[in-house]
Amino acid sequence: MKFRKSWLLLPLVLGMFAATAVAQQNQSNSIVQEAFLPFDTGDGDQYRSASGDPGPEYWQNRADYSLEVRLHPESHTVESTVLISYTNNSPESLEQLWIQLDQDLFAQNSWGAKLTPYGGSRFGNRNFDGGFDIRSIEVAHNGTTYRPERHKVDTNLKLNLKEALSAGGGSLTVTIDYRFKIPRYGSDRMGRVNTRNGWIYEIAQWYPRMAVYDDLAGWNVRPYLGTGEFYLEYGSFDVMITAPAEFTVVASGELLNREEVLTDEQLKRWSHAEESEERVYIVNKEEVGTPAARPGQNGLLTWRYRIKNARDVAWAASRAFIWDAARINLPGEEHALAMSVYPIESAGENAWGRSTEYVKGSVESLSKRWYPYPYPVAINVAGIVGGMEYPSIVFCSWKATGSSLWGVTNHEFAHTWFPMIVGSNERKYAWMDEGLTTFIQGYSTIDFNNGEYEPSRTDVRGITDWMNSENHEAIMTLPDQVQQGNLGEVAYYKPAIGLRMLRETIIGPELFDEAFREYIDRWAYKHPTPNDFFNTMENVTGHELDWFWRGWFKEIWTLDQAVESVSYVEGDPANGALVTISNKNKLVMPVIMKVRMATGNSRMVNLPVQVWQRGNSWTVKMDTSEPVDRVELDPDGVFPDIDRSNNILNRDRIQKDSAGSQ
Repeated sequence: MKFRKSWLLLPLVLGMFAATAVAQQNQSNSIVQEAFLPFDTGDGDQYRSASGDPGPEYWQNRADYSLEVRLHPESHTVESTVLISYTNNSPESLEQLWIQLDQDLFAQNSWGAKLTPYGGSRFGNRNFDGGFDIRSIEVAHNGTTYRPERHKVDTNLKLNLKEALSAGGGSLTVTIDYRFKIPRYGSDRMGRVNTRNGWIYEIAQWYPRMAVYDDLAGWNVRPYLGTGEFYLEYGSFDVMITAPAEFTVVASGELLNREEVLTDEQLKRWSHAEESEERVYIVNKEEVGTPAARPGQNGLLTWRYRIKNARDVAWAASRAFIWDAARINLPGEEHALAMSVYPIESAGENAWGRSTEYVKGSVESLSKRWYPYPYPVAINVAGIVGGMEYPSIVFCSWKATGSSLWGVTNHEFAHTWFPMIVGSNERKYAWMDEGLTTFIQGYSTIDFNNGEYEPSRTDVRGITDWMNSENHEAIMTLPDQVQQGNLGEVAYYKPAIGLRMLRETIIGPELFDEAFREYIDRWAYKHPTPNDFFNTMENVTGHELDWFWRGWFKEIWTLDQAVESVSYVEGDPANGALVTISNKNKLVMPVIMKVRMATGNSRMVNLPVQVWQRGNSWTVKMDTSEPVDRVELDPDGVFPDIDRSNNILNRDRIQKDSAGSQ
């Protein structure tokens, strides 16, 4: 989901020059040793290997959904039946099922409502009493259909089975009839807004969903409190959405009955869009609200959608939609269709008139760099939601324009890779989707339209004040525990900046990209943990990174490298210079040092992070015959040094120190 900023770190270019390190100095009172202790990333087992690969007996359960839904705009309600076909691939039989009821966040007695601060929050909704109204639940298993005993724990519902669901492939179905009221503001993830030509409905978290049963925790039953997002099983979805005939309905996946819900002219336009690099209108501005927009203006129409191998499904409906589309070019000469739906108020070439171009540009870049886009369509919906991602469909603010619209569109479609393809547990590890998404979206911004947009630059120096403040929280903090106002730094920017440092400075783009792609490929449509990511990155790149995972992800340590002194061997510059540097805090990073001589010549000295393994001070011998004029650590500002005043030692101080040493 979107955080309300865009970012791009400056590309980093470092030269490498030879330097000779001499014996370690001042080993007593070291403060950096903890950084290099072994970092526990798991021993590996038959389900998850120590290399970061799924183990030979890796398993996960499956949930397939058949949904029939009716939109009632006159009462702002949804009425639906869901049939869940659940398969237990685990090695254990299951005596109960847990089902997520995320709409129950909007009930006034929900834990999320009770935990909303008095002044409100982005994810709270204090003034709405909603939630699921469940009419019936039936389980069909081994030829018997019955109503199970059930127990509700906030947004989770337990169904006790009369007969245990067998391990290794046992299956059953659960059928649930329900309805709910659509909130105006659905915790920034769904909702409705009234426009000149009618309401726009963005519908998500709208059906009871199976909780994940995995090899790590068994049933994952953390409640939905608003901030923590989702952890879902994969399966296929067949969805039938019935709405008033004048409504346009878009949803995750492929529209199966185009001939029934589109006019002959719209079918021609659709076919044209499939071959067009430029936007093609399926419903244009002049047609909104007229008979030309829909094959019927009375009664109801049912739209049928299907998406395969997905973790969720969402949809949107309105009579106010302009609708346009264009072809997406994917690796291997494959194609998908970029689409946008938006109201007349959002149209314009500095606004949603370019949305489909943005969708196309983002998906094409991300597919080329990391992993091919897997869905037949990519739909951008303008509405009340500021930015939220679902398989093949995203919700972005109907008021976004220009670079802001590019930024949110790019971010939400980058979520296709995390967590739609790589299905991490967002409710526990927000950084595994938000941080990785924020990281990859920077590169698609570089690629888009020859760098048309100059995003706001949030480089590493932009986060050091926060890291050095009392507000600093660890990346591994549970999202529902993150303090108000901190989510952007904790889940988005700090992890993204860390990955940028790894790629551009510590590992290098070629090896990093190989490992990052391998992580996506290994865990596509599976459930990785942080350890699976850490182990994959280390095993594929050949870089031992315990010091990085601990210092950057687990702890709230800070970095302060300093130039302590410059002296000359035997007091004579002709014999070489001795540059002493230190690491004053627990966070460690490699050393990048620029040394300028009195003649104006400069040298770059690069030292690996292991220079700090034995202590917090190190002396480097420079093989030079001329005096040193200036020494600067991290001259390009690629590391999060909280005190840059001690990164530089100039001629006056060097001369003074040298005279004193003589």
